[in-house]
Amino acid sequence: MRRAAVTIKHVAAEAGVSLQTVSRVINNAPNVRPQVQERVHAAVAKLGYVPSIAARRMGGSRSYLLMALNDRDRTIDAWRSGEGTDWVDQMLLGGMLKCAESGYRMIFELIDTHSSQVEREVQAALSALHPDGVILTPPHSDNPLITQLLVRQDLPFARIGSETPGPGFAISMNDAGAAEAATRHLLDLGHRRVGFITGSDEYALSGARLAGYRTALTSRGFEVDETLIGRGDFTYGSGEAAARQLLALAEPPTGIVASNDQMALATLAVAKAKGLAVPDDLSIVSFDDTPIVRFSHPPLTAVVQPIAAMTAAAADLLIRAKSKAADLPAQTVTPFGLAVRGSTGPRR
Repeated sequence: MRRAAVTIKHVAAEAGVSLQTVSRVINNAPNVRPQVQERVHAAVAKLGYVPSIAARRMGGSRSYLLMALNDRDRTIDAWRSGEGTDWVDQMLLGGMLKCAESGYRMIFELIDTHSSQVEREVQAALSALHPDGVILTPPHSDNPLITQLLVRQDLPFARIGSETPGPGFAISMNDAGAAEAATRHLLDLGHRRVGFITGSDEYALSGARLAGYRTALTSRGFEVDETLIGRGDFTYGSGEAAARQLLALAEPPTGIVASNDQMALATLAVAKAKGLAVPDDLSIVSFDDTPIVRFSHPPLTAVVQPIAAMTAAAADLLIRAKSKAADLPAQTVTPFGLAVRGSTGPRR
């Protein structure tokens, strides 16, 4: 026969204490007599009890849940089109594993950043879940309607991909530095006309990446040619349009940095359609380094965005904040990488 699950009620009965006392012992709460703690621990060991979140909640004000908010439209569009990246996967990987280390769970919610009711959507999620902290991803990270709501609720939150001063824990990879490194890589290969395709203006990190591109050029003594800057919005179609514009110039770039993988793949397709060889005629650098760019032909050189590491750092800070830990950093910068592959080569 199937053995019945052991619950907190069984532990309480075995130890001769209340349910709340068992929960307080499980949560290492203060003001529980040592003798009572010993009885509860003995009962837990004897019965093989594994505490549930509901049981742990009974002992105090914690919910043992963190809530991560992602942009609904972009996430769903990427899933439905089959062109989705592993951004969400990496976010869940970092956050869930870090939460598990402390007995927490991470809940993933989709919120429409363009909705006039965005505050109501967030409040509804908060009321349903009562999380101990919230992880915001771009563009929610810099949305004052959301951040101020969380401030009013006195709820700890972390802002992934945000370098903007403000409340909450800001966690980034130094997007400006990453774009600068990507651009310098092309300059080091001898390219003198380097184009850049921006991301959506809704994202603060788009401006930071463009600034990094400009810095790389000016620090090497080059003037910034505005005609070499194509405007994209992180979609494949926008990357395609920007690449066509750049490669139609009288003196087109010999290298292009695109602000995400989808736009870089679009640039690769446009180059091939024009009969250009990559990297002999055009070098391409991407951002994010999602799996698909490793299997393109040629594989794309890309900035490696530490998404899992940033989300793990966010979860760690929120859990520590709930524990009243002192001296937590207001800003955390996780290191990025640059994976050099076959899409970049010396200027011919």
